[in-house]
Amino acid sequence: MAALALCGLAASAGAETLRIATYNADLSAPGPGLLLHDLRKAELPPQRAAVVAVIAALEADVVLLTGMDFDLRGEALAALEGWLAAAGQPYPYRLALRPNTGVPTGRDLDRNGRLGEARDAQGWGRFLGEGGMAVLSRLPIGPEIRDFSGFLWADLPGHLMPEDDPARDIQRLHSTGAYEVPIALPGGQTLRLLAFYASPPVFDGPEDRNGRRNHDEAAFWLRLLEGALEWPPPAGPFVILGQTSLDPADGEGRPKALRALLAHPGLQDPRPRGSHGRVDPGQAGDAALDTALYDGLGGLRVEVILPSADVTVRDAGVLWPLGSDPMAATLSTASRHYPLWVDLALP
Repeated sequence: MAALALCGLAASAGAETLRIATYNADLSAPGPGLLLHDLRKAELPPQRAAVVAVIAALEADVVLLTGMDFDLRGEALAALEGWLAAAGQPYPYRLALRPNTGVPTGRDLDRNGRLGEARDAQGWGRFLGEGGMAVLSRLPIGPEIRDFSGFLWADLPGHLMPEDDPARDIQRLHSTGAYEVPIALPGGQTLRLLAFYASPPVFDGPEDRNGRRNHDEAAFWLRLLEGALEWPPPAGPFVILGQTSLDPADGEGRPKALRALLAHPGLQDPRPRGSHGRVDPGQAGDAALDTALYDGLGGLRVEVILPSADVTVRDAGVLWPLGSDPMAATLSTASRHYPLWVDLALP
């Protein structure tokens, strides 16, 4: 299936380009270890098999996966890579850091009088590591990883955290995680991936805690780029990528920081487009830029890939074809999200 899926898209990549992709593959399960159980079956469940087909079809050199359950020894990620290798797309280098999802705070964050619930964790999670992030790479991953996931929300300059927040002294900013991953390029240079997976700006009350947090998860990168944090700005070339969980033009949320990130002079927004031909009447944004389809909301652009200004972008797109395309059914079986990719010229 992978060989058929991207016959046009794959032609844009070549020996002198590097394809970077991000995809919420919905590789999650209701409890710890259940994803690994699925991936170790002799025959994959339909959704898991569809995810493997989609990732293989991307033919990306580096893929950031969001929405994948974390386990301490990386067994689920290794099992996934085994299926991808069998499909002709091996990824010998892998990384999954412990996310904030499911990490207990000991506080009643949702103020409902009960402790230890999913909404009381550092990031929503019924168990430690639910719906985390992972990187698959054909190129070596360097050791100089910077993990920003423990950064406290209240330490962000200009933050929007509510003043009366019950976890102001311990609440981490990133609901899932954020980190810088160095990728060793063939010519000896390093490309740095600034990866993140932000909280949805909904599922709360009039205090808009999730909306404020989502805004500040995007603002974190603005502060990092301007040198306002404890870490120095990233050295180029780099790419900011991942799930914003917020559309800059449609849906709920506070898009000011995201819009500033998309327009930042040190970044490029290649505006990857799908070829599905959909329209969303009443929406302000271009439907071709959407990366997810939500019941009752329509399509939204909730993932981004933003290369630094010193990188040459060759091509970009969202793998979201016409409904008549054989890949369309596989994509809809895999996830309500659709992967986006950007081809970069190698230095």
